[in-house]
Amino acid sequence: MRLRCAILDDYQNVALKLADWSSVKEKTDITVFNKPFASAAEAIAELQDFEIICAMRERTPFTKDVLGALPKLKLLVTSGMRNAAIDLPAAKERGIVVSGTGGVGNPTAGLAIGLMLELTRHIGYENARMKAGEPWQTTVGMDPEGKVFGVVGLGKLGSKVAEIAKALGMKVLAWSTNLTPDACAAAGVEYATKEQLFAQSDVISVHVVLSARSRGLVGREDLRRMKPTSYIINTARAPIIDEDALIEVLREKKIAGAGLDVFPIEPLALDHPFRTLDNVVITPHIGYVTEETYLRFYGESVEDVVAWLDGKPIRVLT
Repeated sequence: MRLRCAILDDYQNVALKLADWSSVKEKTDITVFNKPFASAAEAIAELQDFEIICAMRERTPFTKDVLGALPKLKLLVTSGMRNAAIDLPAAKERGIVVSGTGGVGNPTAGLAIGLMLELTRHIGYENARMKAGEPWQTTVGMDPEGKVFGVVGLGKLGSKVAEIAKALGMKVLAWSTNLTPDACAAAGVEYATKEQLFAQSDVISVHVVLSARSRGLVGREDLRRMKPTSYIINTARAPIIDEDALIEVLREKKIAGAGLDVFPIEPLALDHPFRTLDNVVITPHIGYVTEETYLRFYGESVEDVVAWLDGKPIRVLT
């Protein structure tokens, strides 16, 4: 009897085009899901009969309860080598192999800078106005050159964003819980305390990994310490910033605006305040969504499935 393989959350309908799945099709029947599941119950109902599931990042959570309700599941492939939405101990307990893939570069860095440019120069906004035949010029932009760019988290991605900000002529400050002045000096940026970074920065970009320690890392006091002309950008994970506090300061115009690519519940609800606030720029979690990244994700997903079918799993997450 042939196995069944599910490819999940292929929103752009490109999974079968960006990789050669012929070796998988020899031994399995592939079903592609283009839309997100509305609930865990729907995911369980749809995935009951699949032995293999290929997940795209954290779009579909695989909690202990979900994994326990999928009796046929033997292989779960995730794009990337880390996925906080998969309960790895539960998978191990049920004998489910979880394999990952590599990634490409730092595509989210470009998006973070793009959000800054949209907030400060209103590129998309003015483009939409011109195409709608609206009056010529209504906004006054902020030139990033000479301004202060604050980076929360100076890891691989934060360092890349800092590098681009410096190329734009910005002064870069950095802070995170374990960051040291020596590490900042090595990266060519200035170390700041958390209080200094939020008080002095014209633009703040968040680049820390979500964990129990970083959840709520940016709170109400931090946001209210920002200048009324400053902006905050989050392309990391939504729970790092206190969402209620962020909505509060945006509504009260305590800060100039926010650029957001991540949200506590995705897709973002149609009635969410972020969809209507005029000082917020939002994108649908596209930080990693590039052709180059997808080629790697889907190509190595094929490799993971074929290796498991051959009895030699690769890139196994533990």
